[in-house]
Amino acid sequence: MDKRKNYDSDFCGSLPLNHINVIQAYGYLLVLDSDTLDIIQASENISALLNKPASQLVNTNFEDYANIAAIRSLQEQVGDSIKDKVPVTLTLGITKVQALVHFKPGYLILELEKPSSSAERSFSNVFEEVKYAMAAIEQADTVEQVSQIAIQELRKLTGFDGIMMYRFDADWNGTVIAEEKVQNKGLENYMGHTFPASDIPKQARQLYLKNAYRLIPDRDFTPVRLYPVINPKTNAFIDLSDCNLRGVAAVHIEYLKNMNVQSSMSFRVIHKGQLWGLIACHHLTPRYLSFELCSVCELISAVVSNKITTILYKENFEFEADLQKKQTALIAQVYAEGDLLAGIIDNTEHNLMHLLNAGGIAASINGKLYKVGNTPDNGFLDNMILWLQGKNIDKLFVTDHFSSIYDEALPYADVASGALVMPVNSDAGDYIVAFRPEVKQTIKWGGDPNQAINFEPGSKNYHPRNSFKLWQETVHNTAEAWTKEELSVAEGMRSFIFEFTTLNA
Repeated sequence: MDKRKNYDSDFCGSLPLNHINVIQAYGYLLVLDSDTLDIIQASENISALLNKPASQLVNTNFEDYANIAAIRSLQEQVGDSIKDKVPVTLTLGITKVQALVHFKPGYLILELEKPSSSAERSFSNVFEEVKYAMAAIEQADTVEQVSQIAIQELRKLTGFDGIMMYRFDADWNGTVIAEEKVQNKGLENYMGHTFPASDIPKQARQLYLKNAYRLIPDRDFTPVRLYPVINPKTNAFIDLSDCNLRGVAAVHIEYLKNMNVQSSMSFRVIHKGQLWGLIACHHLTPRYLSFELCSVCELISAVVSNKITTILYKENFEFEADLQKKQTALIAQVYAEGDLLAGIIDNTEHNLMHLLNAGGIAASINGKLYKVGNTPDNGFLDNMILWLQGKNIDKLFVTDHFSSIYDEALPYADVASGALVMPVNSDAGDYIVAFRPEVKQTIKWGGDPNQAINFEPGSKNYHPRNSFKLWQETVHNTAEAWTKEELSVAEGMRSFIFEFTTLNA
């Protein structure tokens, strides 16, 4: 096919995931009035913890069932300054319960962990392993090393059957860059595979900016409703955006089932305040992680995010510094020659083609064509200049799929799949164009991306694809995209060229 299709789904991305009235069954949820600490909403399974049905708990005070000193202390300490959830230990009768407290305008959300006698490791038990994991991640030099070390250490800590890490591209498709799993247990190998953006639609990606991880201990859980249905403070379904217990969309449950996954957990990887990637954990049987162990994993994912950010900043800085060095040398070369074209094109060792990492450069100046490297023929270039003028291209123009907007470029895909246009004097037809050749790309999809969303006939109900087997796609007529650093230096060169030609007119 030609340029890769965008598989992000506007429909999936518009479905509400956070304003709901159900939670998962692995914990309890209470909503308290922030002033009085009266219970104003409760999950219907709360009776197992407080020995009263939710309907009888509502409008009673939480102090009747628990020592609220810890909550009041938190309120005094944080006020309105803390937007994230805060862990606290509550005493209900003689039982100690771990809880996460969310501070909202007018109310508090309490996520309560089910008391357990299982030998789940606490933070103190895993502290040495955490220190080792953090040290190992910090020693890594590349994104690939960080990714592989991170999933190995997380698998040791969590015991999941399989863990993979994938990074998002510009279209929000996710490609697996590291994988660690138990062999011969039924989990597919996805290393190098790409999952379409619709697998994690826009609103789901946004929720990861509010919540560092997402745990689904058992896909076959029975959803637990809240009582009453409507939050009396907001007169709407409660916003559970940053709650771990938030219920799961039926289509995602079906997705896990089709992957042969019973339990899943995913952690965010953040770069520049945006979702850069995800660490996805899968298990063939139900698997629950305590609040404490989830917090440990959250800490490691933050370390991963910071380390990847450091590496990417270093790589970008070095790349940009090299471009600036080449640009300075090229400008000096123009002044030394006293001639624009001699300075940016004639030098075979250092010219505009090398600066922009192009396959060829064509310059139309004062009605004459100058070329270096691999470019289309003069007839094509003459027609292209007329097309640019007809389109009123008077600013930097760039494309990595030229034939999609200019049909005549299709036969020249081998040299002109990408084009970067620097207008010098558009009225006079003076342009400098950098060309990039076609880069054929074979994408290994995790299942046919065209089947990622399957609507029922005549209905808005839809289902995920039922196969994640390798599905290969070859993309044609597309060039390597120019980076924002390259575009910045190209804009700088355009400004210099305009000033130089104006002064020397």
